[in-house]
Amino acid sequence: MAGRRARTGRGWDASPPRAGDAGTPLGPRRQRRARPDGEHGPGAAAEAPPRDEAEIAREICLRQLAVRPRTRAELAGALARRGISEEVAAEVLDRYDEVGIVDDAAFARAWVTSRHAGRGLARRALANELRQRGVDGDVASEALGELDVETEAETARALVERKLRTARGEPEAVFRRLVGMLARKGYPPGVAIRAVKDALAAQSAEAAEFADQIDADALVEAETDPDRDGRPLG
Repeated sequence: MAGRRARTGRGWDASPPRAGDAGTPLGPRRQRRARPDGEHGPGAAAEAPPRDEAEIAREICLRQLAVRPRTRAELAGALARRGISEEVAAEVLDRYDEVGIVDDAAFARAWVTSRHAGRGLARRALANELRQRGVDGDVASEALGELDVETEAETARALVERKLRTARGEPEAVFRRLVGMLARKGYPPGVAIRAVKDALAAQSAEAAEFADQIDADALVEAETDPDRDGRPLG
């Protein structure tokens, strides 16, 4: 019956029904209608137009160059990994070549100077690093030519003297470790063996006695013999 009151858990509820209660019809609802252009309000942002591929390529290059100088080959590889077409990549990199943003010759010279001074790397190791970074062989050779034989020998000797300050063990074991260290940095056997021999001769009486017994020429010949047996000095 319409006049009956609903029974609640604690008694009778005589309050009038509220809009939205179960079984009670609601008043007119406000419907949110989508705008014809897909926006939900005047503040919605319009869809951005597609970006130009060359613009994307330039941004990729600039981000790479912000970390450290790069060769053209390194930048080309970064662009290819991001899906930039070869034509657009060549266009952007050609322009960077023209304005000097990309300069493999300058990169090679700076790389040789910094890596030799900072890590003590010799020409052979530096040539390998430049090759890995896509520097042309002629460009790399020109940069490596600025590192002369005398400078390389002086650096090898300085590296050995620094290591000798904390070296422990018999002179023969120390000799082998130090020659191996120089070999890993790209020094040829002749430079490495003579640098260690000279440094040992100046270290102590025991080390000098051992150094006097070293035939540097014979060791160099053995190290460079492709048919020799045995392990390398390092």
